[in-house]
Amino acid sequence: MSKQTRSAFLIVVGLSVLLIGSGVAQAADSWLGTWKLNVAKSKYSPGPAPKSQTSHFEAVAGGAVKITVDGVDPAGKATHTEVVTMFDGKEVEYKGAAVAETRAYKRIDDHNYEWVSRVKGKVTTTSRSTVSADGKTRTNVTTGTDAEGKPVNSTGVYERQ
Repeated sequence: MSKQTRSAFLIVVGLSVLLIGSGVAQAADSWLGTWKLNVAKSKYSPGPAPKSQTSHFEAVAGGAVKITVDGVDPAGKATHTEVVTMFDGKEVEYKGAAVAETRAYKRIDDHNYEWVSRVKGKVTTTSRSTVSADGKTRTNVTTGTDAEGKPVNSTGVYERQ
């Protein structure tokens, strides 16, 4: 094998390992990507549900995930929130929320994670998100109380875009 052929071979092998490795990382975070709320399949108590909502999960440097949510609230007002989390259970600011809020995200397994929301340091809701085995649907189940103390029991169904 010539020196040039060997160099080309090593480059191809190296790139293959990188591509396979990134595929494994993607598979481990099945929630990465863009998700659109299916309002008709979702239930919000207390309501009303948002008119629309799209969540975008992207991997960022250092192993974190940035979650950006854009939508239209029940009154027709545009909404935008952002959070960056390591899914390590540590509190992070949930930027853009209607009420100042922190969240602590925790990875359960490849298809499930949960987060605890706090307002002024007090736990308000706990949510669990599950990505279906086929990766096409993500379901969020939220229980607890809202910032005004009203019971919350909501299920949001999202479809991968």
